[in-house]
Amino acid sequence: MAEIRLEAEPRNEFGKGAARRARRAGLVPAVVYGHGLTPVHVNLPGHALMLALKTPNVLFSLPIDGKDEFVLPKAVQRDPIKRSLKHVDLLLVKRGEKVTVEIQINTEGELAPGGNLLEHVLNTLPLEAEATHLPESVTISIEGLTAGDSVLAKDITLPKGATLAVEPETVVLHIVTAQVEAVAEETEAGEAAAQA
Repeated sequence: MAEIRLEAEPRNEFGKGAARRARRAGLVPAVVYGHGLTPVHVNLPGHALMLALKTPNVLFSLPIDGKDEFVLPKAVQRDPIKRSLKHVDLLLVKRGEKVTVEIQINTEGELAPGGNLLEHVLNTLPLEAEATHLPESVTISIEGLTAGDSVLAKDITLPKGATLAVEPETVVLHIVTAQVEAVAEETEAGEAAAQA
């Protein structure tokens, strides 16, 4: 798991005008909260923050009140058109603390032949893990699965120290029959009936 140090400037001005000025200067307004701490308002370096957020479940180290604290991105607001960062909410975490995160699901292997399709019922897998050792992803083997097969949350080998944050019987992946072939067969049958 990535741990990235970012410099944080205290933010004393609030409102749209102050936020616009910060963004023009290449900064992103952010707020840090959690553990009973009075929310701390800061500006973060925009480019470094944007690059860091490309890493799933990134852990930031920020200087807050004279000491380095660990924070996790909790909510990221982006401009709907430009996709630039507008504001970030950061959750204060401690070493050894368990937090719930969603990790990316990767698959490996080939489905059984016969026009089967893989359906992602869940796009990410909710896990509980230690805040400073968050996994980025989990890999599931789909080798040889056929239509009707499912992969349940309890069937997945979890990263060390992680536990499921969903019911064990939750369907994560499901294999379905391709609908294109069925439609083609119906069309052929209809044409044959029309010619008869």
